[in-house]
Parts: sequence; structure tokens; C-alpha cells
Amino acid sequence: MSENLIQSSSGTPWAEWQHAAHLARATWINPQQLCPPGRRLVLIAPHPDDEILMAGGLLRHFRGREDDLVLISATDGEGSHPGSEQWSEHRLRRQRPLESRQALQQLELDLNRLDWRRLNLKDGALPREEAFLVNHLSQVLRPDDLLMATWRGDGHADHEAVGRAAAQAALARKAQLVEVPVWAWHWAQPDDPRLPWPRAHRIALNEATLACKRKALAAHASQLEADGPRSPVLPPRLLDCLLQPFELVFL
Repeated sequence: MSENLIQSSSGTPWAEWQHAAHLARATWINPQQLCPPGRRLVLIAPHPDDEILMAGGLLRHFRGREDDLVLISATDGEGSHPGSEQWSEHRLRRQRPLESRQALQQLELDLNRLDWRRLNLKDGALPREEAFLVNHLSQVLRPDDLLMATWRGDGHADHEAVGRAAAQAALARKAQLVEVPVWAWHWAQPDDPRLPWPRAHRIALNEATLACKRKALAAHASQLEADGPRSPVLPPRLLDCLLQPFELVFL
């Protein structure tokens, strides 16, 4: 999968996804079914904001259950604005983790109880770090954990590297793998055969949970605001798909 897919696509609007037969057939599950109390969720996000885009609604259900949650941030997201005068890598390396902290607070998670690991790997270079990621995840994981990662076919090199590393570590440690499409919503077409539809499930989000997810996402201002003549990093059409009353996962 190539990142050219992301750059060349104007984005598939939610209005088209609404007519996707495969999406309509995806089984509904609730957060408690996926990760009941006492079962750990280990979520690895390639960049700050991916944890919200992937699973902001699911994470909201860990309020009061922070001991069951391990959040791993692979990079600090310093590569999101290449060549920008306003957003240098140095500024982004400080700003984006702060945005993540504010976002998690919007989900009402107790950050003092949360096991949040920042790996500080180079943004854009995660394919070269796959062996490190596999080793790190293998040390963190316990059998019966739920490991959530970006999908191996997501069209972004960092997302795919995280997905591959997670799949390898989950297999080795006998953990259950959950993959989440993020950029696929942008470049894929409804009923696109490149997506693993037989594995698709929808985690139901109620109105209150979705409202919290929206607030959490709004904390990532650097990704949502135009940079001079440049469009925002996160296109509105993508956000529309990712802020529906469900989160799509591949089990």
C-alpha cells in the first residue's frame, strides 16, 4: 500500500460510505464485549491523535479503569508539516504530545493512573523500527491482552509498520489483535475489496461518548487548522467518517 493513495485521493465522503453493503453487514459490538473489566487493552498509536482517531470512544470507557489500559505513543508526530514555517519539527515535537495529553483529559481519563509510554521514535521512519516495536510490544504484552493497532493496509507507512509489528507480537504472546483503519476511510471506496470486510466489526458509541471523542479530537489543533495556503493535515471528509457513532475494527 502506498502513501500516494492518501495524497492523490480527495477523500471518500461519508455519504458514499453510507451505501456500503459490507459496512452495513459489520457486526455491532459494545466496548464491554470487546474488552470487559479485568482485561487489558494495549493500544499503540503511530502518531499523537491516532489514539483518538482509532478509538477515542472506546478509550472513554476506560475512565475509572485506567489500570486496564496501556497506551503506547510510537512517535511525537514531528513530521506532520514538512517545510512549514509555522510548524517546525522542533515545535511539533513539543506541541503534539501536549495535544495528546489534553485530548486524553477530554476523555476524563486519570493520567496519573495511566501507563502511557512515549517511545520518541522518528516520525515517518517506523518501517525501519519494526524489530524494535515487535520487541517492545512483546515485553509489554501478556497472554489474553487485547492489542489494538493501526491496520496493516492503511496506506500510511508508519501505520502499516505499527500494524505489522503488532501482528507479530500478538501472535508470539498469544494476545488478541485488533486492527483499526484510519486513512483507509480517505482513499478506499465503499465495499473496496482491499479491506478485510469478513473481520469487520463496529463498536457502538452513544451520543455522550461521541461528544467526548469530538472534544478530544478538537484538542489536536495543529492537525485541524490550515497552515497558510496548506489544507489541514486531517481532511474534513476523513474526520466526518471517523466521527460517526461507531468505531470500525478488524478482529
